[in-house]
Amino acid sequence: MTVSTTLIDDTTAMRVAPEDFPVLLTEKAVQTAKAALAETEGEDGNLFRISIRGGGCAGFQYGLNFDDRLDENDIVTEQDGLHVVVDAFSCCHLKGARIDYVESLQEGSGFRFQNPGARRTCGCGSSFG
Repeated sequence: MTVSTTLIDDTTAMRVAPEDFPVLLTEKAVQTAKAALAETEGEDGNLFRISIRGGGCAGFQYGLNFDDRLDENDIVTEQDGLHVVVDAFSCCHLKGARIDYVESLQEGSGFRFQNPGARRTCGCGSSFG
């Protein structure tokens, strides 16, 4: 595992190589996130944050948003020019997960999580337990 601890904006965050990051983003997911970042001109931040929070019908919900800050418990990587961040709590629940961006007439368009650590998922796919 390639790890370096770097001081970023007065915060120590762990930087890892993309292959050591707990979540794999497909090329389509990265390109879609970069397009959204360009469209918003980074007004919410330039970091693509992947997170887990309590709630949803299965216990936890996935979260994706742009952020402008790093915390000391964050893990950061760069994938094709996109800075991707996950916090330590979320990392425990996302290890080995894969995020893709899917465009489908039946299911609609959006980011899809494939999480091997999820014991159960809800019908909409946005929460797990």
